Amino acid sequence: MKNIVKSFLSIALVASLVSCEDEQNLMFVTPEGSFEILTPTSGDEVVLDATTPLNPGLTLSWEDANYGSTPTEITYEVEIDKTGDDFDTPLVITSTTNTYVTTTSDVLNSAVVAVGLTPFTQGSIDIRIKASVGAQSSEVQYSNVINYLVTPYSTDLPKLSVPGNHQGWNPPTAPRIAASAFGETDYEGYVWLDGDFKFVAPDATGNFNWGNTDWGDDGTFSGVLSQGSPTNCTATTGYYRVKANPETLTYSADPVSWGIIGAATPTGWGSDTDLIYNPTTQKLEIASIALVPGAFKFRGNNAWSNGFDLGTVNADGYLVDGGDLTFSGAAGNYKVILDLSNPRRYTYELIAL
Repeated sequence: MKNIVKSFLSIALVASLVSCEDEQNLMFVTPEGSFEILTPTSGDEVVLDATTPLNPGLTLSWEDANYGSTPTEITYEVEIDKTGDDFDTPLVITSTTNTYVTTTSDVLNSAVVAVGLTPFTQGSIDIRIKASVGAQSSEVQYSNVINYLVTPYSTDLPKLSVPGNHQGWNPPTAPRIAASAFGETDYEGYVWLDGDFKFVAPDATGNFNWGNTDWGDDGTFSGVLSQGSPTNCTATTGYYRVKANPETLTYSADPVSWGIIGAATPTGWGSDTDLIYNPTTQKLEIASIALVPGAFKFRGNNAWSNGFDLGTVNADGYLVDGGDLTFSGAAGNYKVILDLSNPRRYTYELIAL
């Protein structure tokens, strides 16, 4: 019996030693030599385009990392950082077991903006490949570093926050107004106001907080902005189209009530059916209206030629000035929603009841 026990112990000891040896072989695989990025060449450049997001933005190939004769699978991670940051906080854009990879334009665009490149301006990133072995991530090996010049894009419009009495003076949660394009300063949007308010710019990371650049009235209440002014802009309670231009130091807040008008509505082109502001959704609504097939549009302040006229859906799917919309659904009662809460990205819905 003792011999049997001894035999079991011997087998267990041998198995344990073999297991430990295998584990050590895995954990202590070390790189031998170095490996190089083959393509692209350092200094190559690319201009990314929002209209072709799936086009290649970066195609990389590199040599095999050398971990000696031990057969094992190598994992490669492509790391980037803004040139000059020395990979202090590298961003991994992809991982693979191949020695090549292609990253689409939209993925590369998001990555380079995340590490600090400015949209529509050529910037420089550094790229390196990190090699490692196994789940234990044995001693890593890095390739050489190449420099890649990238001109990213942005589909986001620049925005200002509009904090005030209407929402508790909290810039992060305040309504926004937006410029017409990146690099422009003609901010505009629709906001429910209730007394004093100001304009707050985002910081370098895109966050809106007190301590950022802000603007108030210059004290004359004549539509003139003053940076850092202690005087608040002000408006009586109501729904407004708010405009601000920090470059020209001007602003305006024009009250507007919106309605739906047209052949599709009960009163035709003769008068509007008013929409009501919903403070919970920040949208304009009609709970129920009888519609028939025909043309219609959204009109502000019950008048023509006053600058409040939404009747066309553009190529991006947003409402813009001019033209007429067409209702082609079945005649019946509908809920109407006009959403002006997303600045310069205006939409509407007709929901059958």
